[in-house]
Amino acid sequence: MGCSFSGLNALYDTVGGGGGDIWVNDYRFRVVRRLGDAGPAGSFVFLVKEVVAAATASDGTGGAVPGASGLAKKKGIDPSHISADGTYALKKVLIQNEQHLEQVRQEIRVSSQFSHPNLLPLLENAIIAVKGVQDGSQNHEAYLLFPVHLDGTLQDINKNMLEKKEYFPTISILQIFRQLCAGLKHMHSFDPPYSHNGVKPDNVLITQRKDQPHLAILMDFESARPARIAIRSQADAMQLQEWASEHCSAHYRAPELWECPTHADIDERTDIWSLGCCLYAMMYGKSPFDYELDEAAGESLQSVTKSAQIKWPTEAGPSYPDSLRKFVTWMLQPHPAVRPHIDDIIIHVDKLIAKYSI
Repeated sequence: MGCSFSGLNALYDTVGGGGGDIWVNDYRFRVVRRLGDAGPAGSFVFLVKEVVAAATASDGTGGAVPGASGLAKKKGIDPSHISADGTYALKKVLIQNEQHLEQVRQEIRVSSQFSHPNLLPLLENAIIAVKGVQDGSQNHEAYLLFPVHLDGTLQDINKNMLEKKEYFPTISILQIFRQLCAGLKHMHSFDPPYSHNGVKPDNVLITQRKDQPHLAILMDFESARPARIAIRSQADAMQLQEWASEHCSAHYRAPELWECPTHADIDERTDIWSLGCCLYAMMYGKSPFDYELDEAAGESLQSVTKSAQIKWPTEAGPSYPDSLRKFVTWMLQPHPAVRPHIDDIIIHVDKLIAKYSI
């Protein structure tokens, strides 16, 4: 069925403050408001509310049975991902060429494989062909439906806390980090393993829960792909570097993606480097290589990343234990062959949680 054109109009109207209903395959939603942009130009996120049709009662009375249809009845969806109030996030992607179309299809294929509490699930999707307004050419639009988390990202929370000169306590950092590890372990456990390639605070949704640790969910699988790549030539190395420059955030990118050897075996430990950067950012509000650039006049981001010389803030601020700093350093090994795997990271973080929970 795809996405109805009345729904398209609803989305366009919402930008101007209007609203309306939209169908994504067999599911109907009311557009509430625009939440913001997502990733590259031409991607938008809207808050929508499911409109569930009531079914006729089977007892012949003609009464309505609330919740008789809708996403809650869709097979394969974890009940924990069904919204209690029917609200979801709908991502709209404007697709202008065949290459972009294949990228979106790949994102859908990859996202649909994952099912884990700490990975944002794709609940429904549709890609439709639309005619260009100006020249009548045929383009495409994609609609991806996700659970909504309105508390924001880890980056949002970091920014707000820094403005108030507040910092996460050690145990909160470890609890959030442990959940990211759990989500990545799920991806790294596939055969062949998948790498996320975009682990950073902007891609971590945080939900604050009363009397419980924050819930952390890793999102955005646009760059996820099979992790293990055999590099056997200069052409292979250049192709990987070009791909990484387009798809991997520079401040969280592993050294082997900046300057790849002509004979190398790349694996999922590129994500471990990003995890180390993310842990540092939870402690101090930015990537270690953001901080080092501030301190190293005239050096490029690539050079400070390759050196992997981590500097720690000396100004007054949070006081974190040396064991946490050593944990970061362990993950930021510039040589991937000696970098730990996700199982090693989980064993260590569990020990730290046990130590600092007392």
